[in-house]
Amino acid sequence: MEQGKNNYIFTRVLIEKRFRILRHFTLFVFIFFISAGMTWYIQEKDMNALNKYAGLLFYILIFLGCMYLNIYVLTPRFLLRNKWFIYFSSLIGLVLLFLILMVLVQDLFYEEETKPIQHIDYFVSIVNLLSAVLSLTLFFAGTTTFVLFKYWLINVQKANELQTATLQSELKLLENQINPHFLFNMLNNANIMIHEDPDLASHIIVKLEDMLRYQMNDSTKEKVYLSEDITFLTDYLELEKTRRDYFEYTISQEGNLKDIQIPPLLFITFVENAVKHNLDSEAPSFVHISFKIAGDRLIFRCENSIPLKPNPKKTGGLGLINIKRRLDLLYGNDYVLEQTKTDTIYMVCLEINPEGEL
Repeated sequence: MEQGKNNYIFTRVLIEKRFRILRHFTLFVFIFFISAGMTWYIQEKDMNALNKYAGLLFYILIFLGCMYLNIYVLTPRFLLRNKWFIYFSSLIGLVLLFLILMVLVQDLFYEEETKPIQHIDYFVSIVNLLSAVLSLTLFFAGTTTFVLFKYWLINVQKANELQTATLQSELKLLENQINPHFLFNMLNNANIMIHEDPDLASHIIVKLEDMLRYQMNDSTKEKVYLSEDITFLTDYLELEKTRRDYFEYTISQEGNLKDIQIPPLLFITFVENAVKHNLDSEAPSFVHISFKIAGDRLIFRCENSIPLKPNPKKTGGLGLINIKRRLDLLYGNDYVLEQTKTDTIYMVCLEINPEGEL
């Protein structure tokens, strides 16, 4: 947990704009100590103090200039555009320019330290030059690695934000596909019941008003209390019961469900599907719903009767397809959905972690 937090802090420092000054200051301190180390061998008593600090200043400026040229020009223009040959050629040229400028500073400020050369060993000189070029090339390439890492983090962050936005848009689209279909069914049922029994009109309108309020207002929230969703399901089944003569339903609860929160309208598609497919004009029909807490899991079961003569035209439809996709978006792989069917009973069992949704 602590390691993840530290990684998050490091990522923020590396990519966020508000830490830009801190990043540049860290680079300056880094360059300062390298430049100071290059002049450390020069004894204070053997040279003018002004020359020493002026030389150190020019070392720092040359280092910073070459460093920023690599970071802000060579890397984005060539390396990030996959122009590898041009980049490494330019990097070697930058290293040679750096060495030339360093020699000029050495001659300008530390000339008194240079002793007459009695003999030139060209082999040693070539080896030293190649060693310096290779070392500095690796040094600048090392700083390029941090730049590439920063760009990678930024791209990953953008990709994650885009994926999240896409998933949220898809999730909202699925909800919008489910809701109008269900709303149409509610209004159609209410219209039938009002015409059949005007005495029930007041009761129906009150129930329908509560359901529509929940449908239009609470369904826009990220989470609602499970008790509110159960009340919504109860009202829906109660309206269905007033419309049908041989229909029974039960809703049971087991465990402490008081503080459980879920995405709104998570179960209505299953219940609506159960009601739609158990209509039987020759025998009593039922829907039994249960909610149970087992550890950190919420288990929902919806069981409905199957008519003796099923209607071949009735299928699962778009609702069940959408609810499965919605569960994928909300819980990923952290849910279990099982469907069981016999000759007389159809049952859906959904197991989720209420705290696990995205």
